Amino acid sequence: MTGIVVGVDGSAGSAAALRWAVSEAARSDREVVAVNAWTYPGTGMTADEVRDARRRALGELADQVRDEGPGVKIRTEVVEGDPVDVLLSTADGAAMLVVGRYGYGRISRALLGSVGAQCVRRAQCPVVIIPAARGDRHPLAAMEAVPRPIL
Repeated sequence: MTGIVVGVDGSAGSAAALRWAVSEAARSDREVVAVNAWTYPGTGMTADEVRDARRRALGELADQVRDEGPGVKIRTEVVEGDPVDVLLSTADGAAMLVVGRYGYGRISRALLGSVGAQCVRRAQCPVVIIPAARGDRHPLAAMEAVPRPIL
């Protein structure tokens, strides 16, 4: 696959990453694969309900950014699993992997880890980190029982 893989978790940073990826894909004539990796939060919804809600939310976000790159194919994937593993697996053979940055400080990053940092260390393709953008969170972000980055 020579497309651009972008991790989307509903944060403003991941929405900015998707927008950037779509505009880059328009310039380079590539496909965008928007990936939402998740783990079952045990919130009273079934895993199927969570997966379906995430698919709808990711599809809505993809529809919102299509204007950034008219003609760019955006494929969406919702995959249950560890975000780093899911992104690295999906990006195997990709032109690049794009993720948003949350803006955590050095101490928080050291304690919590960073999906972006792990992707930079382990990916076999270039990794682009897009700074967190200001704005409202997308409905995908509300799907987590405990607020924590899944991407």
